[in-house]
Amino acid sequence: MNVFRILGDLSHLLAMILLLGKIWRSKCCSGISGKSQILFALVFTTRYLDLFTNFISVYNTVMKVVFLLCAYVTVYMIYGKFRKTFDSENDTFRLEFLLVPVIGLSFLENYSFTPLEILWTFSIYLESVAILPQLFMISKTGEAETITTHYLFFLGLYRALYLANWIRRYQTENFYDQIAVVSGVVQTIFYCDFFYLYVTKGRCAATAVLLALAGVTRSLVEGIWEVDIAPSLCPSWCFCFSGMRRTSVVKNQAP
Repeated sequence: MNVFRILGDLSHLLAMILLLGKIWRSKCCSGISGKSQILFALVFTTRYLDLFTNFISVYNTVMKVVFLLCAYVTVYMIYGKFRKTFDSENDTFRLEFLLVPVIGLSFLENYSFTPLEILWTFSIYLESVAILPQLFMISKTGEAETITTHYLFFLGLYRALYLANWIRRYQTENFYDQIAVVSGVVQTIFYCDFFYLYVTKGRCAATAVLLALAGVTRSLVEGIWEVDIAPSLCPSWCFCFSGMRRTSVVKNQAP
């Protein structure tokens, strides 16, 4: 275990605690996508089935249990305890757009055709896109609370630190997990410009980029490849969509 792995786990845990703390303190879950949280709970459930078959370390087991608990407590708060404050009208991302291709890819691209392996692969692919319902919701409301930007910052930091962890493991252990690395890169790309402006220009600029990124996500999901966002607010990679219009293995060591 290296420092990047530990820092990545702590960043991931901090993101979840920030979100839970926000809901508990405010007694409100407005602005939070319940569908994204369901996807994350599904990610942890399918990934950590090895809790019943393999023991790696106390740290590994504790972190897996904590992540599972945090994920399901968050879902409970959104759909149970504080369901009256949940903005279901704006949390309208169609999950089949993610689940169907992810399930298909999990059967096509995996390391071995066994139930646990396919479910682990499914969790890796799903995690890379699980944040999209949250971005889609932000694009519909046009708002991003302070806590939402902090939550997304630490989620992005977690992925960036895990990329550093994989690089370090390749250097020291000659270990390379293609599925995890490629999916992690895809997930990190969603956060790049947001992460940069969060650090260099503060929350306001990061929020503007988050809104722009959310708008791009919504446009792509709805099948309209045209970005109508001010250039000063749009992430650098958004411009590739401008003007376009459409007419018609030891992977389980990481928690």
